[in-house]
Amino acid sequence: MGARNSKTFNHYIVQLLIVIVLIIVVNIIGSYIFTRIDLTSEKRYTLSKATRDLLENVDDIVYFRVFLDGEFPAGFKRLKRETKELLDEFRAYNKNIEYEFINPSASDNVKERNDTYQLLMEQGLQPTNLQVKTKSGVDQQVIFPGALVTYRNNELPIELLDTQLNVPPEAALNNSIQNLEFKFAEVINRLSKNVKPKVAFIEGHGELNENETYDITQSLKDHYIVNRVKIDGQINSLVNRLLVDSVANKYEIIPSYAAIIIARPDSLFSPKDKFIIDQYIMYGGKVLWLIDPVFASMDSIQQQESTVSIEKNLDLQTQLFSYGAKLNNDLILDLNAMQIPIRTGQIGGQAQIDFFPWYYFPVITSTAKHPIVKNLNAIKTQFVSSMDTTSVKGVKKTILMRTSDYSRVEPVPGVISLRMLREEPDLIMYSGPSKPVAILLEGRFKSDFRNRLPQSIVNSREIGYKDRSVPTSMIVVSDGDIIRNQFHIPNGYPLPLGYDQFTGETFGNKEFILNALNYLTDGPGLISLRSRETKLRLLDKTKVSADRLQWQLINLLGPVLIVLLAGIMLVWLRKRKYTR
Repeated sequence: MGARNSKTFNHYIVQLLIVIVLIIVVNIIGSYIFTRIDLTSEKRYTLSKATRDLLENVDDIVYFRVFLDGEFPAGFKRLKRETKELLDEFRAYNKNIEYEFINPSASDNVKERNDTYQLLMEQGLQPTNLQVKTKSGVDQQVIFPGALVTYRNNELPIELLDTQLNVPPEAALNNSIQNLEFKFAEVINRLSKNVKPKVAFIEGHGELNENETYDITQSLKDHYIVNRVKIDGQINSLVNRLLVDSVANKYEIIPSYAAIIIARPDSLFSPKDKFIIDQYIMYGGKVLWLIDPVFASMDSIQQQESTVSIEKNLDLQTQLFSYGAKLNNDLILDLNAMQIPIRTGQIGGQAQIDFFPWYYFPVITSTAKHPIVKNLNAIKTQFVSSMDTTSVKGVKKTILMRTSDYSRVEPVPGVISLRMLREEPDLIMYSGPSKPVAILLEGRFKSDFRNRLPQSIVNSREIGYKDRSVPTSMIVVSDGDIIRNQFHIPNGYPLPLGYDQFTGETFGNKEFILNALNYLTDGPGLISLRSRETKLRLLDKTKVSADRLQWQLINLLGPVLIVLLAGIMLVWLRKRKYTR
């Protein structure tokens, strides 16, 4: 009997040693071979190839200070948890990723807390006021759902919470979580870049000036070197032309800018300027066209209560037509529109101001799945025109934004009057369909100057004329004011792009412009992360409320019963085994 027990004991020892050796071997192999298994249906814990490639090139500490520590409602706790899990995933691929979670409201001293809040706002983070239910009632809580990211001597802020008009809080939080990987990867990319690409605003044709584009220019400077360029017929204004063979008079031509922005011109483009832009595109240049084909002004309406819309003579429509986009000479009216302040009377010596929806200022809520506009906040427009695509072989057309189904088109010329605010809209007239107002064009474009070079250009060999482009892209938007910031009344300083000082609402104009240029200059790499989707799995609040006791009993007693049944089964099996 003793020998048998000794043999059994030795058998167990051998099994234990085998298990220990296997664990050691697996750990040794794991230290050399990295792998992770993601069992979620949407692969939410799997980093994209673009992010992994980016992390491989990070050779110094990237430090995240995340201001999401403290007592929050359930939604913000989820945002905190998802943020931590994503940063852990980043660390799994690169040990240079470090982070800490900070509670900016930790101090009991009111002055210290306010000083901390002020410092965070100066560093680029915006506060959010929460109403938190407590035993004594409802308390106001200030949180900063953002992070400061440091790499070497550079630091940039990230807003983790995306605000969206007319979107439920749960969906807004879910959209914010979907964009976390893009935000983190994008900020690491910006911090680690040694050389910023160059972009340029085109001048000389009545485009928006520096003050009118002040806010977006400052935001673009975080990503790019921003210039303002007057073409003025200069053949080398948008490209670098290098002589590579003096005998054959051969040049190597490279675009000088990663992208150019043509923001609401109001005067005619000369044939030579158009040709210079055309050849910039043929050699791979990217263009963000922000064009008003129709002239209409609120200044005239405010003075006389009415004005006339007329066609702008820019001579760009035919050029855009050859690339794949058709700008129509009309104006769109949409019931989903911005509200404008109108003086309706006077009380006690002070003007009474009311707000009315101005149908000429559509608010665009994009439903497209393209990463440029996915989950983007609503975008405000002013006197926007409809667009169509044209049949151009080799060019892919993607509609990025369109009006709502409650819109109509008004031909030009037409009378625009504030009198329409006093009348109820005829819903039959606003029955759609929706109209495209922003289109992405990608592919190989044909030159608009095929077989018709301008007379001012005499030596096509010297200029390196190209009649078909290399693969490139452009975005055409039928509203130039989409990039124009307001000015504070009465002090006159520029306000953030997308902020409307009359309603106090912030729209997604700035994010759209940044995303558009990001896509044009970097391609669909990192920005494609914005198209990832995390399914929102919410509890049915009606069922939870109606069957509250039932689910509480299941959650409390269910695990206990499972453990008891497992114990009873184990005792029965052992008794049966040893009884035999």
